[in-house]
Amino acid sequence: MDFAGAYSPDHLKFLLDGFFVTLKVAIISIIASFVIAAFVGIIRYTKIPILSQIFAVIVEIVRNLPLLLIIFFTFFALPEIGIEMSIEMAAIVALTIFESSMISEIIRSGLNSIEKGQIEAGRSSGLTYTQTLWHIVLPQALRRMVPPIVSQFISLLKDTSLAVVIALPELMHNAQVINAQNVNFIIPIFILAAFMYWAVNYTLSIIARKLELKTS
Repeated sequence: MDFAGAYSPDHLKFLLDGFFVTLKVAIISIIASFVIAAFVGIIRYTKIPILSQIFAVIVEIVRNLPLLLIIFFTFFALPEIGIEMSIEMAAIVALTIFESSMISEIIRSGLNSIEKGQIEAGRSSGLTYTQTLWHIVLPQALRRMVPPIVSQFISLLKDTSLAVVIALPELMHNAQVINAQNVNFIIPIFILAAFMYWAVNYTLSIIARKLELKTS
């Protein structure tokens, strides 16, 4: 093992560049997937005719596909029908599609966990269905959604490493490039990469616990 050579300034900069790409792709995917998932989850919860059934079918299909297949599809298959994207955008689209289906189910389940009597009480007090959903159902459901949603975000961050198959210059891709230079770099570089993932994911888990306590 060569820690000194593995942790040279050039190697550290290269790893950090990859780490920043990982964070960028993860943050954009998290925001986009949450917005889409909230819309899909609420539509399915309110059971809007036809639309909710269409979304249910799409969600079930995507949830049962491997993320790797979706990444390959966005980068290699979509250009065949005229939809071309950069490597980074293909990774973001694939992650957003996959995570949206997962998070939408969390949101729908969270909303369904609220007792129907509370909706009836809200309606009987003069609130519209939308007002009841916004002021009564969502605040309570959010408390139950926070832990699984943050867990899903942590999984998303780790799943960015799968984009190495399309040569996205993220953390694991850059780590492998460094490792290819010298076999003595493998353990030191993987230790550092593991620490970077752990630091971000541990921070997210702490934030999740604080949010859970704040909303309880």
